[in-house]
Amino acid sequence: MSETPFRLRQCGPGDEPMLSLVGGASFLEAFADVLDADDILAHFHKNHSPEMYAKYMAMPTGRVAVAEVPPGNVPVGYIICCEPDFPIETLPTDYELRRIYLLHRFQGLGIGKALMDRAIDYTRELGRKRLILGVYGKNHAAIRFYEKAGFTQIGERFFTVGSTTHHDAVMAREV
Repeated sequence: MSETPFRLRQCGPGDEPMLSLVGGASFLEAFADVLDADDILAHFHKNHSPEMYAKYMAMPTGRVAVAEVPPGNVPVGYIICCEPDFPIETLPTDYELRRIYLLHRFQGLGIGKALMDRAIDYTRELGRKRLILGVYGKNHAAIRFYEKAGFTQIGERFFTVGSTTHHDAVMAREV
């Protein structure tokens, strides 16, 4: 693929609607063949509302960055990092990559790696030693991406969307 120019920037107040749009589109791309439409819509309203993104940005250690492409600095992906929330034992030196979303047509262009590098930078800036994430257990492409970035599976969790329960691999890497 040809190289696509992009920029990463830290998000702030006013970015919530744009993050909501990219989050919803990414979730739909990833789960359209897995979940029912009503479940996707309910998940979107609960987890991808502008208010939810405002909460992440307001957290003392919350960090949100967006990837944008020209010509109009259109958002195509983002990361959210925050304090860990997992059903496994975590340490005070752990930090969570809560979301790393990138629209499919922009995958494989270096943007995902740049987003991951930014998450690692945030982890280091806060003096944390390990970055943890959860990934849908059947998302093999994402799991390969995380393994290539140095992550290994350290546990699992289950989550419910609508009427179905799904499995996440919990992965981590030292920074």
